[in-house]
Amino acid sequence: MYPEAIVNPMKAELTTVGFKELVSPEDVENAIKLEGTTLLVVNSVCGCAAGACRPGVKQSLSNDKKPSNLTTVFAGFDIDAVNQARKHFAPYPPSSPAIALFKNGELVHFVERHNIEGHNANAISEHLKTVYNEFC
Repeated sequence: MYPEAIVNPMKAELTTVGFKELVSPEDVENAIKLEGTTLLVVNSVCGCAAGACRPGVKQSLSNDKKPSNLTTVFAGFDIDAVNQARKHFAPYPPSSPAIALFKNGELVHFVERHNIEGHNANAISEHLKTVYNEFC
């Protein structure tokens, strides 16, 4: 498990722009069941989370259409919450960072780590905007 002093600033990158932290399995279940669209970001300490995922997700919110609910779990820290979230990502294997979009409780889009690493924040943002335009 990562130290809180390292994780908290990385969490804050998303929570300060409106993402709700999910820290328990119950939080995850309640968030996924929400009506409308729910973006669930599996945050991480890795470089691709810092350089592409978090900035790309934040940029994507400048779109006319965007998810109704913004949520996040942190891999290697909110362990039970992350494990619960991953139960809803099938058939995708566990990865972090990752980005899931649920619509009325159903997984409608998933961005795996290999679709994040090697891409820049702008590419992640543009991809997500396209997804939001389709599902939100």
